[in-house]
Amino acid sequence: MAADSAPSIATLAGPFEALVAYDWGADAAPFKEIDAAVIAAHADANLRAEVEKRLSAVLGPGTSRAAKEYACRKLCMIGTVASVPALAALLGDAEHSHMARFALERIPAAEAAAALRAALGTVSGDLKIGMISSLGSRGDAESVPLLKPLLPAGGAAPSAEGVAVARAAAEALGMIATPAAAEALATVSPLAAGPVGAAAVDARLACAESFLRHGKAPEALAIYQALATAAAGTPTARRIELAATRGLLACADSASAS
Repeated sequence: MAADSAPSIATLAGPFEALVAYDWGADAAPFKEIDAAVIAAHADANLRAEVEKRLSAVLGPGTSRAAKEYACRKLCMIGTVASVPALAALLGDAEHSHMARFALERIPAAEAAAALRAALGTVSGDLKIGMISSLGSRGDAESVPLLKPLLPAGGAAPSAEGVAVARAAAEALGMIATPAAAEALATVSPLAAGPVGAAAVDARLACAESFLRHGKAPEALAIYQALATAAAGTPTARRIELAATRGLLACADSASAS
C-alpha cells in the first residue's frame, strides 16, 4: 500500500494472507498495512467490521502463536462483541490464554466479561489467577459472587495454589470496589496471617478509598472503623490501625468540606 493511500477493504487480502502464514522471524513488513487499517477502522465502521472479522479468523487453528498474539493485540484496540467467541475459545489454552485475556479485558462489551466469568470455572492454576485478574481489571461487579467463594472460609489451611487464588480474588475484589465486594472481603479477618490476610486488608482499604473518592463517605467510614477496631491494641496489626486511622481522618475532612 502506498504511503499516501488510505487503507481499504480491497487492500487487506495480501497482508492478511501474510499474517496467516506468519511466524516469529519472518518478514513483518506487511503488518504495517494492517496496523494502518486498524487505526483507520476507528472512523470507518465497515472497515472495522472487516478487519475484526479477519483478525478473529487468525485466532482459529492452523496459525502460529506469533500470528495469534498479533491478532489479539489489534483486537484489544478495535474488538467488539463479534470477536468475543474467537477470543473466548483460547482462554483455556495455556499458550494463548494470556493474550486472549489481554484483548477481552479491553473490549467494552458485556459479552467479553461474561466470557471471562465462564472460563473462571473451567481453568485452574495460573490460568485461573489470570481470569481473576482480568475480571478485577474490568471492575466486573457481576463476578463478585464467583470470587467470594475463593476467599478462605476457615477450616484447613489452603494449598499453595489455593493461597495464590485467594490472594488474586482479594486483589480483584479491591479493584471492583462495590459494596458487595467490600462485604465479601470482610469475611476474611483483618488479623489473618499470611499473604491472603494482607491482600484482603489492602483490598478493603482500596474499596474504602474508592467509596470516599466517589462521595460515599458512610461506606468508607464503616470500613475504616471496622479495621481500626479489629487492629486496636494488636502490635502486629499496627500497620492496619494506622491506615484505618488515616482513613477516618480523611472521612472527617470530607465531612467538614461538605
